[in-house]
Amino acid sequence: MAGHSKWANIQHRKGRQDAKRSKMFSKLSKEITVAAKMGAPDPEFNPRLRLAIQAAKAQSMPKDNIDRAIKKSTAADEASFEEIRYEGFGPSGIGVIVEALTDNRNRAASDIRTIFSKNGGNMGETGSVSFMFDLVGYIEYRGDVASEDDMLEAAIEAGADDVQSSEESHDIYCAFDQLADVASALEKTFGEPQTAKPIWKPQNTINVEGDKADSVMKLMNALDDCDDVQNVYANFEISDEDMERLAG
Repeated sequence: MAGHSKWANIQHRKGRQDAKRSKMFSKLSKEITVAAKMGAPDPEFNPRLRLAIQAAKAQSMPKDNIDRAIKKSTAADEASFEEIRYEGFGPSGIGVIVEALTDNRNRAASDIRTIFSKNGGNMGETGSVSFMFDLVGYIEYRGDVASEDDMLEAAIEAGADDVQSSEESHDIYCAFDQLADVASALEKTFGEPQTAKPIWKPQNTINVEGDKADSVMKLMNALDDCDDVQNVYANFEISDEDMERLAG
């Protein structure tokens, strides 16, 4: 998971650039709208919406944007989005799970299939990759928010299953259906987290380096740039040296 986590963090830093930031806000808005449409438009009574708003705030999305996204959920002319999961394999045999929110299933499938094939991968059948992952709740705090011991104690007390701490971050994992409760409990102690969302966590990882790492990152970035794609998960591991080279 480390390689994929580093990739995600790099994407967040690149999100400071205007184009990346705009695309990020678009995806966050779409998730807020869908969450509000599927449940109550009040985050107090809608855990998914609460987590979507939390994710948007963590990326400094303006309150006006969040409010507009919620209002869209009740608009009569608002497009109806469908949630679809795609699975496939990338360079070096890595497993990839792609979560999409789209108003055109055929377009999304075609675009994602093309991205896989142009970047050394191929689409698989549903279930061909997901069995190698676990759907869990994921909460992230900056490393300077608390000591490793304090975060571990608070997270376990809140109901989390695992905590992985480093200088940069505290990564907290919990059962998928406990995410909202664990996030809410931790927020009372440490404030709003940088991330709180369900993720597909790989059971094992594949090490990629050198040119192979370049190929993997090219696929990941291409998928992330697709408008219909909301989230991308993969089971690769990249060294700090290669990740720094790629980030530079």
